[in-house]
Amino acid sequence: MSKRPIIGVTLDSEQPGGYSKYPWYAVRQNYADAIVAAGGLPIALPHNAALAGQYLDMVDALVVTGGAFDVDPSLYGEGDRHATVTLKENRTQAELALTTGALERNLPVLGICGGEQLLAVALGGTLIQHIPDSIDNALAHEQPNPRHEPGHQVAVTPGTLLHRIVGAPAMRVNSAHHQAVRTPGPRAVVNAVASDGVIEGVEDTGYRFCLGVQWHPEFFIDPGDRRIFDALIAACAA
Repeated sequence: MSKRPIIGVTLDSEQPGGYSKYPWYAVRQNYADAIVAAGGLPIALPHNAALAGQYLDMVDALVVTGGAFDVDPSLYGEGDRHATVTLKENRTQAELALTTGALERNLPVLGICGGEQLLAVALGGTLIQHIPDSIDNALAHEQPNPRHEPGHQVAVTPGTLLHRIVGAPAMRVNSAHHQAVRTPGPRAVVNAVASDGVIEGVEDTGYRFCLGVQWHPEFFIDPGDRRIFDALIAACAA
């Protein structure tokens, strides 16, 4: 493409402290680097659900990033909240508005880690609120080693969009989550699973490009990670 497609990237938000004495936004540099390397032009999307439509008017695709927080269980029909659940309500409202709006417009959507969980909820799915309390003999999904190293493998489901993209039956991935998708939604399918049975990715082929992965492909740990971003950019021209 002669012109780079514009990729909207959701931001994390923090309260005063650390970087600034005032509330601040942040996004890890390698999210942007991965998009640029694939041929895209990343732009940051602040948290304002009311402006989601106007933001979506500007972009060719959406990347929903991860973060150290959880989707409100009430959004997937659960009244009780596990003690480990941490909310960023304004961020979730904005990301949900952006995600549902992007899907309504059939814009390519890539959900990463917490963004994959939010995508699953947007597709009508549900989440496991705390893996150690729900999965016997679970892997260390909050891996103790650095995030730029693999934590475990995932099996890639044959016949899925993810399988066509990465061209491999398994991937080595990093792991930084205590929640996971429980059910992917009525039309969505599971595209990757860890050895303990935890769902590691979802997708919905009813859309032009609707893909979620539980790991962080922007670290380029596995050869398939680059291909995920390449496929996102290619979908912008489809």
